[in-house]
Amino acid sequence: MKKIIFFLALTLLPMVGQAQVAKFKSVFTLSFIRHIGWTETAKEGDFVIGVVRDKEIADWMSKLSAGKKFGFQNVVIKQFKSPEEVVDCQVVYVSSNVNFGKHASTIVDKVNGGSTLIITESEGACNSGSMINFVVREDKLKFEIHKANAAKFGLQVSSKLEGMSNAISL
Repeated sequence: MKKIIFFLALTLLPMVGQAQVAKFKSVFTLSFIRHIGWTETAKEGDFVIGVVRDKEIADWMSKLSAGKKFGFQNVVIKQFKSPEEVVDCQVVYVSSNVNFGKHASTIVDKVNGGSTLIITESEGACNSGSMINFVVREDKLKFEIHKANAAKFGLQVSSKLEGMSNAISL
């Protein structure tokens, strides 16, 4: 219950600076993985979160996940300089430094057939294949969910996560 209250409080906090926003996005992303129904293949080996073109987010995720496990899997953060480098991840975090609309097909092709959660931070990204997209509404950091995109990769979004999102596309 404390985690849910903490998670909800984060969604209501006003944005206070880029460093804090990066930290919040990292906390959210690490929380999201606990609210996704993963396939059996996603539960093998290390649990890899790939971050595309955002060193600050990758550094925060590394710091926050150091020594942590997801189930029996070690959480590993990988940095990618371009969408073309993405490989072998359970989560791909695509920063706003990448034009997701332009590179969506590359990223989706790279993870196709895998149980990979795609998280973005670009307006309209859910229309291009993102499953969770960070948005700013009324000076607050929020997120939207596209369940159908997640289902295409065999992932199930929990009702708790749905209830916490700002906008859910079905």
